[in-house]
Amino acid sequence: MKRNRSFCQLFLLSFLVIVMTIITFSVISVEARKNNHRQNMINKRLPKRHTRGRATSPSPSPPMSTNTFDIMSFGAKGNGISDDSQALVVAWRSACKVGGATVLVSSKLKFLLKPLTLQGPCMPDLTLQIDGTLVAPEEASSWPKSSLYQWINFKWLQNFTLKGSGTLDGQGSNWWTTSSSSEPYNYEPRKSYSKHIPYMKPTAVRFYSSNHITVRDIRIINSPLCHLKFDNSKGIQVTNITISSPQNSPNTDGIHLQNTHDVQIQHSDIQTGDDCVSIQTGCSKVHVHHIMCGPGHGISLGGLGKDKSVACVSDIIVEDISMKNTLYGARIKTWQGGNGMVKNVRFSRIQVYDVMYPIMIDQYYCDKHACKNETEAVVISGVKFNQISGTYGVQPIHLACSNSLPCTDVDLIDIQLRPSIKYQGLLQQAVCWNSYGTSQGPLLPSSIDYCLRSGGGSIKRIARSHDTLCY
Repeated sequence: MKRNRSFCQLFLLSFLVIVMTIITFSVISVEARKNNHRQNMINKRLPKRHTRGRATSPSPSPPMSTNTFDIMSFGAKGNGISDDSQALVVAWRSACKVGGATVLVSSKLKFLLKPLTLQGPCMPDLTLQIDGTLVAPEEASSWPKSSLYQWINFKWLQNFTLKGSGTLDGQGSNWWTTSSSSEPYNYEPRKSYSKHIPYMKPTAVRFYSSNHITVRDIRIINSPLCHLKFDNSKGIQVTNITISSPQNSPNTDGIHLQNTHDVQIQHSDIQTGDDCVSIQTGCSKVHVHHIMCGPGHGISLGGLGKDKSVACVSDIIVEDISMKNTLYGARIKTWQGGNGMVKNVRFSRIQVYDVMYPIMIDQYYCDKHACKNETEAVVISGVKFNQISGTYGVQPIHLACSNSLPCTDVDLIDIQLRPSIKYQGLLQQAVCWNSYGTSQGPLLPSSIDYCLRSGGGSIKRIARSHDTLCY
């Protein structure tokens, strides 16, 4: 009897424990559901955060708590048809106030931009990262007359980087008054566009009065005029970029430098209808190396001294270059009647393939049928052509120096140039006029060993008077 009573008590106690456990679990579940519902209601009231890429909010607003300013979050459409200029400008202005910020142009999208200016001063280390495609207005006639200097203008920037895997397309075909001929250097007018094209043509990307600028990895194509220009700037690094426009697109320089110092251009591929790199007056301490150039007009200093102006260029190094199917190779060109000085220039280790004029100094540069003879000239002194080899189409070397102010301290070292089989009918003898310096073998063709005159001491003294105009 006692055993049965004990069993009943044990059973009752177990039952009560199970019931209490079920009640406790139910209460906890109900509270958890209440808390979850309460948190969901709070979340619905909070604004949604933006991430890189398309904005998740239906109305454009700037990103929160991030240094990345995606232009899609500022109203850009990215369809290549709608004008996304204002979205980029607003994103830029917001990022400009934040140190280390990045303005992002998303990949796999196309953004139509009208001419615009992105200016500083901004907080340090601002970056514009272009992973998508930016396109300029296609019709030349649609550009405002007040915006014909450049398409995208950067100015007053410090410590800025332009980079990305994307493309800037200037859509310049309607600006080029050329025929559609595939013949190189054929510039016959295309009449169907002549009535609608402004006389002035815009540069694709321009930096003005900016210091410590890096441009890397991007692609710039089909500019109406030159593709990338630096003016009145200092501390420029250009690395691993691609520039491309057709061989018969006129005046489409790849990289154009003017009044700019401390420049390094390296490891890039440039194909244009004009100079791959153009170095103009006011430039010094420029190093151009490991460049694939061609088609185009080679790498040039000048034209300098136009309209009797003073031109000053110094301390230029161009080395480790490959040039293919270019009109010129290493070139210095000056106008008659100019003043100033070009000094301390070195062209080294340049490989040429079917280049018409691999080595050129031309102090009679003229872009007309005829130019007036002048006695004044931009002085050229201290120029080295070293280890230039390959094949030429017209002349292996063309040194045409001023009658009144000859070129001095010109060195030809280890030149190995052979006539191209492709251009047998165009071959001419080397031109060597009024240039002083030294030759060091081996030299091919051997006739260029007699290209330079010795002496020139009195000429150097006259030349030094021009140096004072610059330095």
